[in-house]
Amino acid sequence: MSVRPDEPVYRNPVLDADWSDPDVIRVGDDFYLTASSFGRVPGLPLLHSRDLVNWTLVGHALQRLEPESEFAVPRHDRGVWAPSLRHHDGRFWIFWGDPDQGIFQVNAPEIRGPWTRPHLVKAGKGLIDPCPLWDDETGEAYLVHAWAKSRSGVKNRLTGHRMHPHGTELLDEGKVIVDGDRIPGWFTLEGPKLYQHDGWFWILAPAGGVETGWQGAFRSRAFFGPYEEKVVLEQKDTDVNGPHQGGWVRTPSGEDWFLHFQQRGAYGRVVHLQPMRWGGGGGWPVIGDDGAPVAEHRRPNLPPQQPAAPATDDDFPGGRPGRQWQWTANPRDGWATHHSADGLRLTCVRTSDAHDLRALPNVLTQRLPGPPCTVEVDLRLDDGEPGARAGLAVLGDAYSWIGLERGPDGTVRLVHRFAETVAERERDAAPPRPAPGGRARLRVDIGAGARCRFSYDTHVPYGPYGPYDTEDAGDGTGEGGFRPSGQVFAATPWRWVGALLGLVALAPTGQGHAGTATFTQFRIRIQEKRADR
Repeated sequence: MSVRPDEPVYRNPVLDADWSDPDVIRVGDDFYLTASSFGRVPGLPLLHSRDLVNWTLVGHALQRLEPESEFAVPRHDRGVWAPSLRHHDGRFWIFWGDPDQGIFQVNAPEIRGPWTRPHLVKAGKGLIDPCPLWDDETGEAYLVHAWAKSRSGVKNRLTGHRMHPHGTELLDEGKVIVDGDRIPGWFTLEGPKLYQHDGWFWILAPAGGVETGWQGAFRSRAFFGPYEEKVVLEQKDTDVNGPHQGGWVRTPSGEDWFLHFQQRGAYGRVVHLQPMRWGGGGGWPVIGDDGAPVAEHRRPNLPPQQPAAPATDDDFPGGRPGRQWQWTANPRDGWATHHSADGLRLTCVRTSDAHDLRALPNVLTQRLPGPPCTVEVDLRLDDGEPGARAGLAVLGDAYSWIGLERGPDGTVRLVHRFAETVAERERDAAPPRPAPGGRARLRVDIGAGARCRFSYDTHVPYGPYGPYDTEDAGDGTGEGGFRPSGQVFAATPWRWVGALLGLVALAPTGQGHAGTATFTQFRIRIQEKRADR
């Protein structure tokens, strides 16, 4: 698709990190997006844009996962799957499927809340990817959802229900309205988004799997069918594999756009923006460049906006993490201490799982950036017992972290450890080194293919805590500066989630307070900034 040299363009992905299973709506001049959050807390992120290209994170709709006891430990493949965001009757609504419990919804008068507590609309195993529709002409309401075979033994079909207009309950047992097994070549049909347009009920739903599939469109004159289908977006000769699940939105001037994700391994599911128009070949939607994803395109006809992206950097004012951070399970009192200065003060939580970060609920995480970048944070390990430790991690099915640990003799040392995917315990990635003063600056350089090079500096003459106590980096040279540690580590995703950056403080089991760790000046520096023209 050609673009005139004088036209302002955007380049995909517009959200270059793991904003999985996005759905989008417009309310007035504002666009809002939510995404899957699985077992991380808070959940259901809420993003805002005025131009569909520049997005900021404005909050979360779900402060804790329920039931509380189920999500007291990490559940990386459970929790919030594929939400749908809608605006109806003056309220924002989000429906999602928890594959182990059923279909939930929350709602609020404003995007920033207050949001209601989760309400279980339909209980059951394997009920996923729900999407509601309110028919303003008839006053009726509907809901469509997909199935997770891992829980229900069923997949590749979409089930439709009549729904109470209040959105609190379903009014029937449901009917299969699209059976992917009856469509030659279709498999793993999921992620439906339900609309009305031009006298038709439309379902936009992907099939074929997140890494190799395509985006389909289904239409019927009646909600319960019969539906006819067409592939409306597929990889073709582009490098956008998938392309998968997303939502349609119309601008105030009448332009149509489609936001969807692309699976990118350790980076998770990054979000692309595709032009869309109706009326191609019998009234079907045409997405992208005649059904192929675009790498760049003319910007939407919307007022120009300043470049923006979800926040990453953090000084932790008052000891509070920014909106970009999520715990790996429901948080507990005492994990982080609020105070009057800057810096994140984490308690070294005692745990029997100190040998495996993947099992810890008290890891504070944010998404791994898609572009090559450098991640840095300053760390001080405060008073504590032997075995207390804290650091900066790259987490997935395999993980690696670098940080500080108090040794048996009370001194603090720099440690670097990792665990393979199949390993039950971590082991050293490099020999421990002295960390005079119990302070260090930690760094991870993340290059192409999510290959991570860890490094450290234990000698920063005037860091965020004042002068350091020594002029020696710990290697006898008397000089500071970053030094590489260990081998290059290739980040890996979780089962459904991209790799995560994490801050953690912990200690082995025992009695009493084990100490604290203070993180300051968390920074992510993108190495290759792509400039729009």
